[in-house]
Amino acid sequence: MNDWTDGYFEAHLALLKTLAAIPAPSHHEDERAAFIKDWLDRAGAPGAYIDEAKNVVLPWGCGGRNGITVYMAHTDVVFPDLTPLPVREEDGILYAPGVGDDTANAAALLTVIRRLLDLGRTPAQPVLFVFNSCEEGLGNLKGVRQIMKDWAGRIKEVISFDCTMPGGIVCRAVGSERWRVTVRTRGGHSFSDFGAPSAIHRLALLIARLYEQALPDWDDQHTTYNAGVIRGGTTVNSIAQEAEMLYEYRSDDKKALAMMRQQFFGLLADAQTAAGSDASFSRDLLGERPCGDAVDPAAARALWDRCARAVRSVTGASVFPRSGSTDANLPLSLGIPALTFGLYDGAGEHTREEWLRIDSLKPGLQLAFTLVSEHFR
Repeated sequence: MNDWTDGYFEAHLALLKTLAAIPAPSHHEDERAAFIKDWLDRAGAPGAYIDEAKNVVLPWGCGGRNGITVYMAHTDVVFPDLTPLPVREEDGILYAPGVGDDTANAAALLTVIRRLLDLGRTPAQPVLFVFNSCEEGLGNLKGVRQIMKDWAGRIKEVISFDCTMPGGIVCRAVGSERWRVTVRTRGGHSFSDFGAPSAIHRLALLIARLYEQALPDWDDQHTTYNAGVIRGGTTVNSIAQEAEMLYEYRSDDKKALAMMRQQFFGLLADAQTAAGSDASFSRDLLGERPCGDAVDPAAARALWDRCARAVRSVTGASVFPRSGSTDANLPLSLGIPALTFGLYDGAGEHTREEWLRIDSLKPGLQLAFTLVSEHFR
């Protein structure tokens, strides 16, 4: 492995610790975005800006040119904290909520940019660096949607740095739809109005039916569903007037995703029919991630080969395809080749006990630099 990382590593680790402490819930990435923009300005990266979706964008050699390669890492984390997140180093492990997903990958991309600036490299092909918002949860891919809109028709391929070090490279998009279902009834007192319709009861009946539904049964697809949050009622001695749930279904197959929507709508209509005038059901679409669409096989293969070659050369790991729900969903749905993989080794993503191995950061830096530097002279 090239030992250039040694000279950057102390500053890189300090950058990661600083960035990991900055709170960044989806839709509230302002502080991280401002930090990254200021860091790029001080590093001498020309032309960085923050767009209306709170993405930090650095075009390099893109002026008037198409065929742009996008390298991106998202800035948001799943935690709602608006105060600094706890960061702790112990026995070669770095602990922090969101330290890996996706802070380590964003920090690696920043250090690679610094390395290119220090070397005085200039792009032979146009490159767009993006530190994007709203990848997680109900962020609904707002950040990458903005990039695809603003740079429409000019992007050749997308590499999203997310999650842990390969093996696996996400090349197939898992689409999803997230819904809020609300049930309303007249409710009443649990004793004197006993027998009056309960919103909780009606919602529970619907959930039970959803969990009995058939899944797509054809090969080469994986489809799931989940009722993830349930709320309702006011107190133990009140018949609930209102109850709601958050419900999602996912699939890496466009046809299967459409089937799940049809079944969901049908079961919701059945629940309303069964309730009659005792209850009303409503649905609100909270988030939608598309599956992939037709991508030119030769272009997709070329991107895969380049990334797989870099992964093997740096890590020695065997490379295999994975399905996933990432920022790559959007470009893949538009027919743009896109892949997702990570630049660190760790575990505990989406928990407050998330951690990474500090010694895994060096090969991650080298992997990112190997790929990005191919576009520079």
